[in-house]
Amino acid sequence: MGLPLLLPLLLLLPASLQAGGSAKCKPNNIYEVNQPEHLSAPEGGSILIPFSFCYPGKPAKNPRESISWRWGHYHGEFIYNTTPPFIHKDFKNRLVLNWTKGARNGSLLISNLRKEDNSTYFCRVQLTTQKEGQQLWQSIPGTRLTITRDTEKTTTRATSTITITTTTDSVSVSGDKRSLGSCSFSMEAAVGVAMTSTVFKIAILGLIFYLRWKRSKGLQTK
Repeated sequence: MGLPLLLPLLLLLPASLQAGGSAKCKPNNIYEVNQPEHLSAPEGGSILIPFSFCYPGKPAKNPRESISWRWGHYHGEFIYNTTPPFIHKDFKNRLVLNWTKGARNGSLLISNLRKEDNSTYFCRVQLTTQKEGQQLWQSIPGTRLTITRDTEKTTTRATSTITITTTTDSVSVSGDKRSLGSCSFSMEAAVGVAMTSTVFKIAILGLIFYLRWKRSKGLQTK
């Protein structure tokens, strides 16, 4: 079992054991499988479907226990079986059964969830009892699994939205900066023009004074 598949199993294991062991057998001597009615998980994530089962009497010395899972509907296609070992092609490397022979509860881990996993899942139990021999029973309502929008993708989309908004704001800010730049440029141009005009005026006045001085000097010479 690879680390990516083992890690979510270890993280979710305590919750599955608690959920699987929470359902107690009723004192009515019937065969039953208990599962939560509805669960939801994000696309790309993992989910544990807890289960527990009850049966009257005691198991045989060699109970030949087997757990299998169906999906879709009560008589739907099998996706998992312990004996003989089987995993549906659509769930390859995505299913792990957390159950020990002799235990009456456990959980099924489905990892790397897809939109196509949106379905109902049914746990089926088979074992041999001391009095009634081999018995086979299954959850009737099953567990309806709803796949929601993937958290990571949702975050990515949200980030993209924020980025787009930020980009838009940046454009606005950049636009403001360009406006400020234009304003600064206009002011600098105006100051430059004013200084040039002043220098030009000073030069003209200087020239006038020079001409007058030269003229007056010429008159004095005469």
